Amino acid sequence: MRVFAVQWRREVSAYFGSSLAYVLMSFFLLMMGGSFWMLVHVLSKGAGSASVMSELFGSIFFWIATLVIIPLITMRLFAEERSSGTLEALMTAPVREVDVVLAKFAGALTLWAGLWLPTLSYLYVLRVFSASAPAFDLGTIAGGYLGVFLVGACFISIGLLASILARNQIAAAMGGFAAMSLLFFSGFIPYLLHEDRFRRVGFYASPVSHMLDFSRGVLDSRAIGFYLINTVFFLWVSVRVAEARKGA
Repeated sequence: MRVFAVQWRREVSAYFGSSLAYVLMSFFLLMMGGSFWMLVHVLSKGAGSASVMSELFGSIFFWIATLVIIPLITMRLFAEERSSGTLEALMTAPVREVDVVLAKFAGALTLWAGLWLPTLSYLYVLRVFSASAPAFDLGTIAGGYLGVFLVGACFISIGLLASILARNQIAAAMGGFAAMSLLFFSGFIPYLLHEDRFRRVGFYASPVSHMLDFSRGVLDSRAIGFYLINTVFFLWVSVRVAEARKGA
C-alpha cells in the first residue's frame, strides 16, 4: 500500500507539475461551458431537473470533452516513461507491476475527477440566480456524477492499456481514442442493424444510453456492472502486459 501511495502521488505531481493538466482543464471548461449554455436554454423552456441533468451529462459537448481529454490524460502513463528511458528503471525496481499499474490508473482518475469539481458550481449558479431553476433532485445529480466516474474509469483503463502497448505518446493517444470511439459508436448499432440480438448488444454497451439513464437518477445494475467489469478487465490485461515486459 505504501508503494501504491508513493506512486500515486508521483503521478498526480507529474500532471500538475507540467502544463498538461492546466491545458486540459481549460479545454474541458470550454466544452462544459457549452453544456452550461444548453442548460440555460433548456431551463428557459421550463424543463425539469431530469432534462437539465441530461443536457449536462449527455450533450455533444460532454462526449467531445470525454473522448478528447481522456486519451490525452492516459497517453503519457507508460509511453512517456518509455520515451524518456525511465520505464526500464521503474519496471526493474523492487515494486509489483500491479502497484505501478493501479497507481497510474488512480492518478489519471484523480485528474479526471478533479476536472469535474468546478462543474458543481453550475448547479449552484442556476439555483441562486435563476428564478425558474427547478429544485434539483440529489438522486439525479448523484447518478450523473456516478456515471461520469464509471465511464471515466472504464475509458482510462482502456487508455492505460493503449499507453503500455504503444511506443510513443502519439500512438498511445490515437490507440486510446480509437478504442474509446469504438465503444462510443456501439450505441448506434440498434439504429443500423435491426435484428434483436444486435439491438440488445448495442443498448447494453452504449455509453450514451447509460449516461442518459444515470443523469435521470436511474441506476441500472447491468450498466454499473458493465463498467466495473470492463475496468477490471483492462487493468488486469495491463498488469499482464507489464509483467511480460518485465520478464522479457
